[in-house]
Amino acid sequence: MRTDWSRLMGVAGAVTAALFLSSCNSTGLGGGSGSTTDAGATGVWSGTDSVSGATIIALINSAGQATFISSGGLQVNQGQFVGSAEVSGSTLAVTVDGYSNFPNSFSDGSTYGLGTVNGAVMTGSSITATLTFTTNGGTAISGSWSLSFLAQSNNASSPAAISGNYTDTSTGAVLSINTNGVMTSQGPNNCVLNGSVSTGDTSHNLYEVTYTYGNCTGTYAALNGVQFTGLATLNTGASPAQLLIAVTGASSTNKYSIVSTLNAS
Repeated sequence: MRTDWSRLMGVAGAVTAALFLSSCNSTGLGGGSGSTTDAGATGVWSGTDSVSGATIIALINSAGQATFISSGGLQVNQGQFVGSAEVSGSTLAVTVDGYSNFPNSFSDGSTYGLGTVNGAVMTGSSITATLTFTTNGGTAISGSWSLSFLAQSNNASSPAAISGNYTDTSTGAVLSINTNGVMTSQGPNNCVLNGSVSTGDTSHNLYEVTYTYGNCTGTYAALNGVQFTGLATLNTGASPAQLLIAVTGASSTNKYSIVSTLNAS
């Protein structure tokens, strides 16, 4: 369940021109009122971490649900930082739960931790932010991110638009999504996936995802019954179209992150 970022990054849309709101936005991401103007963080963002060299993909929906996906860096090597984004003026603040991607761990053997992402956002243009994070094993991880807004963010979303069959680039499992957003898959280790995908904001290319695994064997048996939730985006500019899903979940004994890149078939 690893992620191949090269294809996603290779087809990233051009950065759009910065847009400035004339009044407090309606996304719920800003705390201003009256004449205060808050920037908008909603969208799909891509860039790098100058500290670790990692590729960073950020998904932030209009409700403020945010996930920052790190891939290939020396410190994290596949992980997610998840939280609720708050914007005041141009200031972005997110208190995050951090996860290594299953079945990997952070360098100290832990799989979870807490931290913050703080920085600045320009609507439809850029995010610059710093990560301050400590694993449950006591290892401090820092990051310095420079992210650009991807044009695919403004593609309309709907269950019908995302419906189809997708093949996981890592495991080869085929994920099916019907026009009502129902998701099913059967993959390696006998894992059976059942879930759904929906969108509360049809003007942005961001989806809310929930699913569970059952019947998994071996190492993946730990995922049975875990409720996973997260975000997804569909890049129709890729050939074939590419679906990115990032979810997290918890059992009574552990916390898990899964990032999947799937090609339309």
